Parts: sequence; structure tokens; C-alpha cells
Amino acid sequence: MPNSVEQVVRILAQCLREGYTVDIDGLGIFRPTRHGYEFQPRTAPRVFLAYVREDLEQVERLYRALRRRGYDPWLDRKKLLPGQDWPRAIQRAIELADFFIACFSSRAVRKRGEFQSELRYALECARRLPLDELYLLPVRLDDCAVPARVSREIQYVDLFPDWHGGIRRLVAALESARSRRPKAA
Repeated sequence: MPNSVEQVVRILAQCLREGYTVDIDGLGIFRPTRHGYEFQPRTAPRVFLAYVREDLEQVERLYRALRRRGYDPWLDRKKLLPGQDWPRAIQRAIELADFFIACFSSRAVRKRGEFQSELRYALECARRLPLDELYLLPVRLDDCAVPARVSREIQYVDLFPDWHGGIRRLVAALESARSRRPKAA
């Protein structure tokens, strides 16, 4: 039996021969051309969105806003595949993210569970980065208290009562952070 890399190459080649475009999450897009194929690497910054289920509607709105502005937001409802080991997939997505957006709400700050776990893990990941590198961006979806552990060190953005103004501030912060980061060699 061929190894998994050989299998992926075989499947990719077959899809391209049949005229399909293949998007490999986190890597880029392979497209068939007249002379073979072209590869378009992923260049959009990855943004992990942490939230509680009760806030899904607002977070999906944030997801769409970020995609429209050229970001690659990671939302479990959109990215997790059937049968996938979701705790490991989420942990890996946090590790690979260029930015982590924690969506705070009255519901999120009171609820125990995955949101709190993801936030703690993101804080751990942020500790490994240079001190002035922006990674964790707290946003408030409503008039809630951001936990002191976060608010005493990190400024948050309000997406209420002015959603569009909040999105502009959030994107401005992301763009500013992107422009300060060294380019990959």
C-alpha cells in the first residue's frame, strides 16, 4: 500500500487531470491549466474565532466580514470535518493562527467549556511570541465584563452598538500588526 503522501499526490494529480480545482486548507489552491497546473499559495492571514454556541449568529457575521476583507477565519462550524478529532483540530488551528479573536459576551463570560479552554490555550500560545506581537484580540459582542486576566493587559474592541465601526477598528488593528511582521523568506 502506498504511503499517505503518495496517495495525496495521486489524488491531486487525478483531480487536476479531470479539470478540478483543489483547495488544500492552510496550503493553497492547485488549478489546472493548459500546460499542467498552477499553485496559488495561501497568503490570507489565518484568524481563529473563539466563541460560545449561543453567539454563533454574530460570530458568523464576523466570519463573513473578515473573509470579505481578505482574511482566512477559522470557525469550527465551517472547518471541522465529519469524523475529525475536533479537540486536536481546534488546538492545531489555534497554534497555526496568525491571530486569535476571542468573542466575549454576557453568555461567554459565564459559561464553562470549550471557549474558556480555547482562550487559556491562546494565552499560552501568545506567551511564546515576542511581547509586542499582536496575536490575541478580544472583541465584545455586548456590554459584558472582559475577564481581568485579559483586560488588564490587552485592549478589546466593541462590536456594539456600532458593528461597522467596531469591524473597522478590528481590521485596522489586524492590518497594523500585519505590516509590522517580518516577511517570510
